[in-house]
Amino acid sequence: MRLDPGGLLFIALGLALVAAGFLSRGRVVRPLSMHRAQAAENRVRARNLLRSADIAIAQARRQATHGEPAIVPVKDVSRVACQHYGHVSVDREEAAAALRRRYAAADCQADCMTDAFN
Repeated sequence: MRLDPGGLLFIALGLALVAAGFLSRGRVVRPLSMHRAQAAENRVRARNLLRSADIAIAQARRQATHGEPAIVPVKDVSRVACQHYGHVSVDREEAAAALRRRYAAADCQADCMTDAFN
């Protein structure tokens, strides 16, 4: 049985890539550009606020009794963002914007009330 040098080279290259991925643990040590890093941070923050609004809506719906509308205040979205995602402070306008987007997406007009539209 002959050994193929191309196959061995392919396997060695694959092992080197796996080792490099294991050592870096899939993370970039430092950002390549501050603009890209800030844009990525803003996207993560916006996604976390939308998820916080989803959690707040779900909690309000669970707490509401049958036939009673669920009340979802903006401060609940801020509280969830601080507790679940570790945000130090959340501006009321940011939380209200996230709640308005999820309010419309979750079809909450039928069974929810919120102060995000004030």
